[in-house]
Amino acid sequence: MSEPTEAPPVAEREGAEHLDQSASAASYTGQPTLDGEDRTRRFWSARRVPAALCAVVLLGGTGILLYDIAAVRAGRPAMEWRRSLARELAERPLDDTAVLVGAGVAAALGLWLLLLAATPGLRAVLPMRRVHADVRAGLHRDAAAMVLRDRAMEVSGVQSVRVRMKRSKVEVRALSHFRPLDDVRADLDAALGEGIRELGLGSVPGLSVHVARPGRKG
Repeated sequence: MSEPTEAPPVAEREGAEHLDQSASAASYTGQPTLDGEDRTRRFWSARRVPAALCAVVLLGGTGILLYDIAAVRAGRPAMEWRRSLARELAERPLDDTAVLVGAGVAAALGLWLLLLAATPGLRAVLPMRRVHADVRAGLHRDAAAMVLRDRAMEVSGVQSVRVRMKRSKVEVRALSHFRPLDDVRADLDAALGEGIRELGLGSVPGLSVHVARPGRKG
């Protein structure tokens, strides 16, 4: 188990009771993963929709092309679209607007497919710490943010709080209607730091806490 982390020190400054905001940033160390693993890997998305669309387009285009080639071999004329395409490719210059637009669209689609193939995806799922070699678990970002928000609302003086859960950082913005802001921020650091450790994430994110007074009505 990880050692308990004390609340970060609060700098005492003259006139601190008149501050209208307070911010802090701290990092928390999680428990170790399996032996030989320095970081839990992210989940890879199956990306079924892009793969299905790509397969349908390629299958349809290849099938039509093969049918037309077989028809030409059998003595029938080529389809109008293939004759028109061959004529346009032979007559249009390379700097023609339609050619440039088509090349740009094809290049963009190709880069998009390469990006999908090279990145894990599933950014909304945070990998959790692996305790057993044959078990992998993940936690949705919205669920993690909700847990930390509930933790923050338990701190005395917090009126409302908004938690934004990222892969490497947790951003917390809270409004406090009483108590010194530095005291509220210190308690939030301690409570949220413990909450982050209890989430059991494989790569523990850093913590950034911002505390302010609610705006005046009217």
